[in-house]
Amino acid sequence: MKALLLLLVLAADPLVGASDVDPYRVLGVSRRASQAEIKKAYKQLAREWHPDKNKDPKAEDMFIKISKSYEILSNEERRANYDQYGQMEENQRPHQPHQGFHSFHSSFHFDESFFHFSRSGRDFADSKYMLHFAQFNSEVLPDSYQRPYLIKITSEWCFTCIHMEPVWKETVQELEALGVGIGVVDIGYERRLANQLGAHRTPSILGLINGKVTFFHYAVVREHLRQFVESLLPQRQVEKVMDSSYRQFLDRWPEENKPSVLMFDRRAETPLLFKLAAFAYKDYVRFGYVDQGLTETTEVQRRFSVNTLAPTMLLFKENAEKPADVIQARAMKRPIVDEFISNNRFLQVPRLVNQKLFDELCPVKQFHRRRKYCVLLITSEDDAFTSGNSAFRSFAASNTKEVLRFAYVYQHQQKPLCDTLLQDRNTILPQVVILERRSAAGKVVYKEVMGGWNGSEEDQRLLQEELELLQKEPAFLSLEVTLPELNNELAAMFLIRWMNTAYDYVSQLYLDVLYSNWREMMPILSLIFSALFILCGTVIIQAFSEPGEEKPSKPKPKEPPPTSAGPDGAESSSSRPPKKNFVEVTELTDITYISNLVRLKPGHINVVLVLSNAAKQALLKKFAKEVFSFSGTQTLHYSFLNVDKHQRWMDSLLELSPEAILAEQPGEEDDDEGGADDYRRDYTGHVLALNGHKKYFCLFKPVFTGEEAESSRSSDEDGGARSRSRSRSRSSSRSRSTTIQIHHKLDRLSLWMERLMEGTLPRHYVPSWPGLDKITPEGGRTPKLSNRTGSTQNFR
Repeated sequence: MKALLLLLVLAADPLVGASDVDPYRVLGVSRRASQAEIKKAYKQLAREWHPDKNKDPKAEDMFIKISKSYEILSNEERRANYDQYGQMEENQRPHQPHQGFHSFHSSFHFDESFFHFSRSGRDFADSKYMLHFAQFNSEVLPDSYQRPYLIKITSEWCFTCIHMEPVWKETVQELEALGVGIGVVDIGYERRLANQLGAHRTPSILGLINGKVTFFHYAVVREHLRQFVESLLPQRQVEKVMDSSYRQFLDRWPEENKPSVLMFDRRAETPLLFKLAAFAYKDYVRFGYVDQGLTETTEVQRRFSVNTLAPTMLLFKENAEKPADVIQARAMKRPIVDEFISNNRFLQVPRLVNQKLFDELCPVKQFHRRRKYCVLLITSEDDAFTSGNSAFRSFAASNTKEVLRFAYVYQHQQKPLCDTLLQDRNTILPQVVILERRSAAGKVVYKEVMGGWNGSEEDQRLLQEELELLQKEPAFLSLEVTLPELNNELAAMFLIRWMNTAYDYVSQLYLDVLYSNWREMMPILSLIFSALFILCGTVIIQAFSEPGEEKPSKPKPKEPPPTSAGPDGAESSSSRPPKKNFVEVTELTDITYISNLVRLKPGHINVVLVLSNAAKQALLKKFAKEVFSFSGTQTLHYSFLNVDKHQRWMDSLLELSPEAILAEQPGEEDDDEGGADDYRRDYTGHVLALNGHKKYFCLFKPVFTGEEAESSRSSDEDGGARSRSRSRSRSSSRSRSTTIQIHHKLDRLSLWMERLMEGTLPRHYVPSWPGLDKITPEGGRTPKLSNRTGSTQNFR
């Protein structure tokens, strides 16, 4: 009995001595506190107990408690788990009971560790690699464009994961040292992240690079995992260099605008460390690998005196004959490689090709000690500027002060930037500008170096004096301007980006089909089969439908009733159907003249028929017949002008446009029998299209009517030559013409109207419209006027 009591006391002893921390008490908030209140309390306590500010010996322990408390309460799942089960340990997951078994109202504690029971199949060393949804999207995903990630998908009770833990540990230790990112996702508590990655089963291993996820489908062996990570990297990131190609490789720095790195080693394949470094610095440096074990590389090794006993890295800038920096080590470590490349990632005088390079090369001024002055050469890539550009690089090589950064830019590639800096647009290139950036929005202070730049000793002396004066007096930069964002000269064309995206999509589709990732394939397969089903169904329905089966015909639209005037079948077609079954024609008089012509709305045209009293009824009916199909156009208006009353207005209008007179009566001005005073032109059957706003008109000349059918002339709107055989006497022709013959004058009016709508008719411009206030006397006497000032007639 005593032994049993002693055993119970020993088992309960850890509970008595345990000092579980209450996160609510540590942060000083209530259990109903909101996330905003918890965050506010955490910030205040963190500032108060930070070890760098608080010298209390207990400050560090207190700061750790505050951080752990906030980590629990800021996560809703962990907070709910704590409220339900009590204090969580460092590696305890949400919805997992506290270690041990509590029953009988916590009066008895059963310690599982006494029997060496494991709470899950996951090694607690994975805790530092745990990924959460927000952390993955804000940190890991952007970082995957600089280094690949190897991610393991696991769960709390994944017993299969236990077998791969030893291999996983060894692989992580090796690859993490080389610069590979490591991640672990618990599918039980990060379901949202697992769905985003496309992982639905455990255990799974996947790779992440450039934001793209690739699954590992082979046996979990250390060498396989290493090869998998290596396969994620671009294949042509590192170029193999031989004796025949090293000069070409080093001389491409002007086009690539990057330094070049040559790595020498005795391995046949490029080391994974070098491939990872090449991927991380692909935007800054070009990489080449020389296999020292090949006889084809003896010349390049002898040329640069490379030691064959240890791996060597040579970095070249503008000078391809001599490396700018060298590093050699038997055990090449990633931190050493990073420091070596990052310190030499720019040329001595790089070319500004995008905004990112400009921001890194010439950073924004933060405070006085970190001032960076950018000496910019605005030049061109023509051969005439080569000597000046080379002299500028030589000058920059002799000025290695950290406060100065040298760069150049091609004017035709960065025209907005150059136009902003060069106030005088007639400045002769090359030109040197010294500037200092003041804000990320593009604000700079700058000064042009007077006299331009041709690389002479005098130019170098003047520039050196300007730089020395600048370091003594920063206010030397007196001009201020806001620069536009630089053009990205390295941006791939849309077609190339589209092809790369399509290739990645097809590759992923192939892998999903090959490894039966049906969960991801279901949406695509569903879409494909749906399209095939619709297509096959349509073909089958058409194949089995009876050929004699007639489709229901649509009712034909009602045609407008034919007008009473004119012969049958003389209908004209138009794209806009008329809204009325009649044409409204208004007489043009001195009263309606202003509204129908002078003050006509812009874009509107008044089509005016010129007629006489004798031919009025016949011509109006024919006119309505010809223009009926155009009466639906809102910008066309129709009028008629009585030539017996307004002969003088027609004469005045044609006199204002001489080309219209030539087109109207070519060669007939002097052939009249009664002389010039007795001659009166016959305007009956003419049609005018008057644009009152733009002051121009188009003229339709009627078809000639008479007893001789062969002498009829065409209505040539363009002023072509008429038939020479027609009669010279218009008065005799008019007296012999019958009503049936007169209406044929407008036979081709519909064709003329089509050309009017197309805008292809000749336009005769006038300086101003003649007045319509005078009435032409007829036969020496003034005709009687109607009491109506104007009339409107509707013709059906």
